[in-house]
Amino acid sequence: MTPGVLPIRVAVLGAGTVGAEVAHQLITRAPELASRVGAPLVLAGVAVRDLDAKRTPSLPRDLLTTDAESLVLGAHVVVELIGGTDRARELVLLALESGADVITGNKALLATHGPELFAAAERVGAQLNYEAAVGGAIPIIRPLRDSLAGDDVRRILGIVNGTTNYVLDRMDDHGDSFEDALATATELGYAEADPSGDVSGLDAAHKAAILAGLAFHTTVPLESVPVEGIEHVTAEQVAAGRETGHVVKLLAICERLTAPDGTQGVSARVHPALLPRDHPLAAVHGANNAIFVQADSARDLMFYGAGAGGPETASAILGDLVSAARRHVIGGPGIAAPPSSGLPVVDPGVVTSRYQISLAVRDEPGVLARIAGLVAEHGVSIETAQQTRAAVGGTATLVIGTHRAPEAALAAVVQALARAAEVEDVAGVLRVEGDRG
Repeated sequence: MTPGVLPIRVAVLGAGTVGAEVAHQLITRAPELASRVGAPLVLAGVAVRDLDAKRTPSLPRDLLTTDAESLVLGAHVVVELIGGTDRARELVLLALESGADVITGNKALLATHGPELFAAAERVGAQLNYEAAVGGAIPIIRPLRDSLAGDDVRRILGIVNGTTNYVLDRMDDHGDSFEDALATATELGYAEADPSGDVSGLDAAHKAAILAGLAFHTTVPLESVPVEGIEHVTAEQVAAGRETGHVVKLLAICERLTAPDGTQGVSARVHPALLPRDHPLAAVHGANNAIFVQADSARDLMFYGAGAGGPETASAILGDLVSAARRHVIGGPGIAAPPSSGLPVVDPGVVTSRYQISLAVRDEPGVLARIAGLVAEHGVSIETAQQTRAAVGGTATLVIGTHRAPEAALAAVVQALARAAEVEDVAGVLRVEGDRG
């Protein structure tokens, strides 16, 4: 340790699964962390709502307080782990305006109020770190911000929600319905009692907004991220994907692209998609996360690991904390937000995709030709078609795969098919990702 360096006071806001683990490690690993920082890290306190709530791991009661404001104002570094946006924003702004550095794992806060918070940090030269906000223990923020700063990132495909990956993996491996797979995930602790934020895709959308803004040096508002969850993915769709050599994954997709009018822009979106089984992300099983990055010079990179969990997420928090604390030892300003590229978010309709559309159609001659003609009327062509006749009745199952086309055209195709006399039902629509076309 550097002689004469005063202890660095750390305030932890929140003592849930991650907050309690961070506080516990600050206590039990104090000598080790001090040697890495060059000064003692002192846990000033932990702000909680209920002093008597049971916590794992347990924490000394004299470190707990309900007075978050006073705790923040007495700290050099504030670790925000309370979740939500309104209260978290108030406390983070209070910390930054007092000159404290802030470490957060709050993706909703950053996706909603990121520009305001980074501006506040820059005004006072404070540091705002958020490695744990995307991918849990996976180091992805620093690689995008620092390691790839001299490269041009073109595309990111991310499995960034462990609950949905577990559910879809279970549907693929065991043939479960969505409801049965979710029930198993809840029973095993992979899903919350209220999993709506996960299965709706909202959690992944927060992370997509953060990743896109970081990778492309621009602001991507959460409301500009189209989101589809996995609630309507069926066992039949998963089985049909398996037959064509694909697996269904919920993906956060961020890319730099050129609109038809030549405008350069970015896109961020979340939806379930079919991936070829030889794609690296197809091998991500259980509740794990992975982020696949494509850059001009570095080419293809993949970051893989645990996307949640107390000790796992605490690892990312403590990495940020050591970095911020080192600044207090060696001096210098915090890490500023990168200059903006000014790239706009493009209209989702100009993004190109491939669709796999499952149809229940009349089992009669000429149906496929008529459907191909209807698809062509919207400027889209069929790449593959697979038909299975039902054992009884006059209905057949037709699964068509399209060539790549603009989202607006593909959406119009789906609407036209739903109105077609030959089509009894549009049973399901999934995008196909992971090709290089």
